[in-house]
Amino acid sequence: MIIKDRVIKYRDNVDTDVIIPARYLNTIDETELASHCFEDLDENFKDKIKDRKIIVGGENFGCGSSREHAPIAIKASGVKAIIAGSFARIFYRNAINIGLPVIVSSEASETVMDMDELEIDLDKGEINDLTARKTFKLPPLPDFIQKVISSGGYIKFTRDHLAGKR
Repeated sequence: MIIKDRVIKYRDNVDTDVIIPARYLNTIDETELASHCFEDLDENFKDKIKDRKIIVGGENFGCGSSREHAPIAIKASGVKAIIAGSFARIFYRNAINIGLPVIVSSEASETVMDMDELEIDLDKGEINDLTARKTFKLPPLPDFIQKVISSGGYIKFTRDHLAGKR
């Protein structure tokens, strides 16, 4: 699986309260959640996401509460992948569960700049910064995780598996 797009860059410790503020947790409507994604952190996120679909964060991305709304809002916004130096454990698992690729790379997190164009090869375990002409190697995601992501999430993966499609 290859993901190619431009970057929206954020800092360390982006918590779930700024990804999707608690005042919007009374809905599970993905479109509604997406419309409020990052609004307390980045008032220009709605404009940025039109032509940039990869988020690069620092350390501890997704810290805070364990709400599933946060990765749902991000994915529903159109984000194709998140790269960070590290992720909060529950956020990481929730993202995988909904089919949102999350990639741990401290080197890429520290080096990649806002607006850089990246090409991520999940099979090879490579992040190519086409703007800076740098390649970051990382262990490929396990085959099972790649299947969950390519299925669109764990529920869809399980349905396909039970139906004999996987």
